[in-house]
Amino acid sequence: MDTSELRDIETRADCERLVRAFYGKAMEDELIGWIFTDIAHLDLDEHVPVVTSFWETVLLGNKSYYGGAFGVHARIHEKAGLKKAHFERWLILWCRTVDELFDGERAAMAKVHGLRVANAFHGRLEGYPGPDTPDEMAVRQVGQAE
Repeated sequence: MDTSELRDIETRADCERLVRAFYGKAMEDELIGWIFTDIAHLDLDEHVPVVTSFWETVLLGNKSYYGGAFGVHARIHEKAGLKKAHFERWLILWCRTVDELFDGERAAMAKVHGLRVANAFHGRLEGYPGPDTPDEMAVRQVGQAE
């Protein structure tokens, strides 16, 4: 791919363009699309400005995002049982979208931070119950009679 005509991520509008293009791919993807459409019931009009603010904060330093995304992802995991393959596919689509639209230092940062987010969320969710986790898990002390 010839990236000589691509510029770097410079504005909130650039962040929004990236986010919209990414969700266009992700929601149609055969591996993860159903998570966005059937589980999260993602409303792009509501979601895109929030995620744009996240990336604007990370990439441009404009502190427009306040909040935490982990809780939302934990609730999705409870319903869908998010696996490593889901996060890997998210990252592939994210990096591919960045590369299609932008080239430069911030574009590279977007990919690196995407990797950090995917790894952090996957790592944290491994300890959370998913849809296949029994409702009641028996916990007892060592030596305790059953």
